[in-house]
Amino acid sequence: MSNLQMPKIDRKTIRRKNNIVKDLKKIIKHQNILDHPDELKPFETDGLSAYKQIPLIVVFPENTKEVSRILEYCNQERIKVVPRGAGTGLSGGALPMEDAVLLCLGKFNKILDIDYNNRCVVAQPGVTNLSITKSVQEKDFYYAPDPSSQIACSIGGNVAENSGGVHSLKYGTTTNNILGAEVVFMDGTIVRLGGKVFDSEGYDLLGLITGSEGLLCVITEVTVKILKKPQTAKAALIGFATIEDGAKCVTEIISKGIIPAGMEMMDKALIHATDNFVKAGYPRNAESMLIVELDGTEVEVIELIESVSKIAKKNKASSIKISKNDKERLKFWAGRKAAFPACGDMAPDYYCMDGTIPRGKLTDVLKEIQRLSKKYNLPVANAFHAGDGNLHPLIMYDSNDKKALKKTEQFGADILKYCVKVGGVLTGEHGVGIEKRELMCEMFNNNDIQQQIKIKKSLDLNSLLNPGKVYPILRKCAEEGRVHVHGGKTRFPDIPRF
Repeated sequence: MSNLQMPKIDRKTIRRKNNIVKDLKKIIKHQNILDHPDELKPFETDGLSAYKQIPLIVVFPENTKEVSRILEYCNQERIKVVPRGAGTGLSGGALPMEDAVLLCLGKFNKILDIDYNNRCVVAQPGVTNLSITKSVQEKDFYYAPDPSSQIACSIGGNVAENSGGVHSLKYGTTTNNILGAEVVFMDGTIVRLGGKVFDSEGYDLLGLITGSEGLLCVITEVTVKILKKPQTAKAALIGFATIEDGAKCVTEIISKGIIPAGMEMMDKALIHATDNFVKAGYPRNAESMLIVELDGTEVEVIELIESVSKIAKKNKASSIKISKNDKERLKFWAGRKAAFPACGDMAPDYYCMDGTIPRGKLTDVLKEIQRLSKKYNLPVANAFHAGDGNLHPLIMYDSNDKKALKKTEQFGADILKYCVKVGGVLTGEHGVGIEKRELMCEMFNNNDIQQQIKIKKSLDLNSLLNPGKVYPILRKCAEEGRVHVHGGKTRFPDIPRF
């Protein structure tokens, strides 16, 4: 479907849509319901952006009770619902459906409680990630998970995708930093999980919903941990003449028992793109570059920086630059945080992948990515959370070329298949969504998939909540892992593309 076309809706669908709108107006304010084509257009895609779909209706509930009543009504009438936060996701998890209500949590945008005694913040799901840190930084606290999109991504979306960030190596992803949540299940039931304590009795339902990608419930409140800022933090900017030397340095740092607050790696293409974008002072003659941040007490950080520098020199570092102050440290990070927008100078469009591998396989995987780049004749730039093996290859393409996206999808699928082959997984933090759903059988056999679907159905009997995401549109996953795509033509036959 062209991005200028609107879907054709038959009379039966129009009547049903009108009836749904009429019923929803009994539940929420009229102005919080969007159903005109011009109003729906801005919601047709998310951060993945390669796929588009106009939603049936968009609704903006203002409180948990309204969410409950909307879900209860949709469950009774067998109406599909797609939950959506800020729409910054990169796997199509919040992509609308033409026959589904798009449930937007944008009006849930308040911080409800800041509790320094228990070191936590209670926030509504529409609050941005960065806003949590800003709300507590005057007392020298912060929220640790920091995705590159933290200025825009919502905390509810972070929970749904189990988002990470550049400091996840030491401080963990969202699942390690969430204490409690209020959620609404598809039948309208409101449940509180966890709270301001570090653990709760019974099954770990909080762990189950974290990373569930909107398939199990709608999140209406989140309680997260906040941390005291470390006494000192310093970052080392280390250049290498080869990608292999950089990868070996990463492995040795971790093997020596050093756990940096963050350890990021970029290849030459991205070094140049990001340095042009923010003038971060990166080593432009290097083939690969590490940003290694150490934090803690002043004495501890000085000792760790010296140890990292020695390891870097041992692994043939071509340059080492240590931040002199906090301003310079943040400047080092500014380039990495701007990696995605910086790619705008490299190509009209980019496709951001997300796979995770054992650290020891880093060199092998990067070589394979370069081989595939030549095979598909598509440039690729690499940025990744090197310490935990989470790769983010950025494939450059032009969406105006009708064949380019299909070729890019194939390239990306081959990268992820190779990640699984070497002992990794399909995603580290972006989720499965629609992007990776047809690759799920690379990791799971049919029994594995069916067990996961049974868990979903135990909470959403009619599979109305975010259907078409995560699980393959297949009759069966073959035991040997081969994927048989429904329709036989594209990886995503049911999703319109540019």
